[in-house]
Amino acid sequence: MSTTFLLIVHGLLAVALLGAVTHQAVSVWAPIHKPANSFVERVRGVQAGSYATAIIVLYLATATLGGIIYPAYRLGIRTVVEQLEMWSPNGAFELKEHFVAVGLGILPAYWYYWRKPLEEDQARTRAILTGVLAFIVWWSFLVGHILNNIRGFGS
Repeated sequence: MSTTFLLIVHGLLAVALLGAVTHQAVSVWAPIHKPANSFVERVRGVQAGSYATAIIVLYLATATLGGIIYPAYRLGIRTVVEQLEMWSPNGAFELKEHFVAVGLGILPAYWYYWRKPLEEDQARTRAILTGVLAFIVWWSFLVGHILNNIRGFGS
């Protein structure tokens, strides 16, 4: 399979993950306690627990596919970024790699605290784990797009 095709699939998975983790994060950090009337209230009012399995599966799939296409980035894009002395984008991607690894490390705890039945006294732990994953996913998504825009695959 071509690297470009895999990058597109990786991006689509990332968008799905971004949506799921954002919905969950908003619903645990800014819940509503009344019937939802507006669009924002409906986003805040989703059942956060219903996203946990999807987030785990999408995170694992996105990270795995990212690992598969990583050698093409390492050889094709990072070399150019370094030759252009673009240290900030390169450093941001290095952080992305580490953050994704941290996210993989906390997925078992995330699964444990989001498994049903949800314990009310663990709500704060779930919110923190979701917040950390949301940060990692947003960081990774934005940095990945910035680096791909500097020099995309096939250039």
